[in-house]
Amino acid sequence: MKPLAADANLDFGQSLASDVKAAESYFAAVDSALKSLGPAPDRKADALKQSHDIKQRARETKERFFRQHVANIYDEMTEKCTKPLRVCELLYAVADRYPTLLPTRKRIDAERALKQQAAKEGFEIDQGLFIAHVLANERCGTHLVHAMLKPKREALDRIDEFRRTGFADLGEAQVQRKGNTGHVYLTNPDFLNAEGDKTSAALETAVDLVLLDDSIEVGVIRGGVVQHPKYPGRRIFNAGINLTHLYYGQISFADFILERELGLLNKIYRGHWMSDSYDEQFEDFVEKPWLAAVESFAIGGGCQLLCVMDRVIAEPSSYFNLPASKEGFIPGSANLRLPRIVGIQLARHGIFFERKFHADTPEGRLICDEVVPADRMDTAIEENTKQMMSAGFTSAVSNRKGLRVGQEPLDIYRRYMATYSRQQSLCFYDPKLIENLKHSWNPGNRRM
Repeated sequence: MKPLAADANLDFGQSLASDVKAAESYFAAVDSALKSLGPAPDRKADALKQSHDIKQRARETKERFFRQHVANIYDEMTEKCTKPLRVCELLYAVADRYPTLLPTRKRIDAERALKQQAAKEGFEIDQGLFIAHVLANERCGTHLVHAMLKPKREALDRIDEFRRTGFADLGEAQVQRKGNTGHVYLTNPDFLNAEGDKTSAALETAVDLVLLDDSIEVGVIRGGVVQHPKYPGRRIFNAGINLTHLYYGQISFADFILERELGLLNKIYRGHWMSDSYDEQFEDFVEKPWLAAVESFAIGGGCQLLCVMDRVIAEPSSYFNLPASKEGFIPGSANLRLPRIVGIQLARHGIFFERKFHADTPEGRLICDEVVPADRMDTAIEENTKQMMSAGFTSAVSNRKGLRVGQEPLDIYRRYMATYSRQQSLCFYDPKLIENLKHSWNPGNRRM
């Protein structure tokens, strides 16, 4: 294979238009070089090494370009930070304008159709690098966080009906109003309430509806009932990311990994950023307190949810864990938040050594506020939500704002998410991840 032109000689620092022209020529050559090596799944050792080296150099070049021009591109897409775009809207708007810089939706869908994470070229890494550089820029990053804290269109389309009926079935999530409480249920029983692209999207819409309904003062998250030989007729809080879907390439880096963190989890933690201004110096969020009711277990993403709750109650036999070392990636924002809850040593035990936190133990009580017998869970939810509101809604919200601003200022969160976006995209395509899944999950014997 003919070597690529020396990318180190690409001297970015001119105008966006002139640098784009130089970059597009180089990245088109990268694409041609990769295609000449044959389809990714069929490459042998030498071709695999060549493709790895080509992609590594190309990503280093792409990062140099993003450092120079990410703010210019972001301003172009958002009309100088006046137009809010969600992560996926932003990524695919850039891809449509500059298809050699970021993968188009068509290209991502084509890789997803391979139904094998190991067979993908890894174009999603470019998405992670771009969002990392957006978030690393204080002005653009704050505007993106602001955009992701807006209610989704799906929620705005359904809020009138929800206010009228008090119920919405969103597929893999449901939301129901009971008095002044909004109950969100994860309903993916075929996979023990594990999360995937559809589940996370449905949960975020459900959270939006709770936040938008003025008659609701407090939110509750609980797992739905499953029918499984090991857990017949039982509720399961959350089994984490659907590892079978991940192995078969059906977990989206942008739609799930990034939007779940910047959307679903951050809305629970911060609420809706309803103001048009994104650079205010105080937390002008429309928010509500949240309680989690854990039955059976909260694994991975389920445990991440507990880190943004104001109150956690759990049945005695339940447990919480973050099996990141078994899976091979970063457990969302837990690295930022779990050390505040259990301390840095126990957080490392959980993340690196797969430690389980059983609810009815001293360590588990650092995450769980109250252990509740299974037959009293409904009563305990009612009692706890009532107590959370005992001083009034304004007091509850004001105190959670005060606690949060001292623990996790928005700027700290933005900088964490910049690092997370970059590193998680690399983890997502690390060969070790596939090896870990094969050995610990045995996906070949599980159904899609």
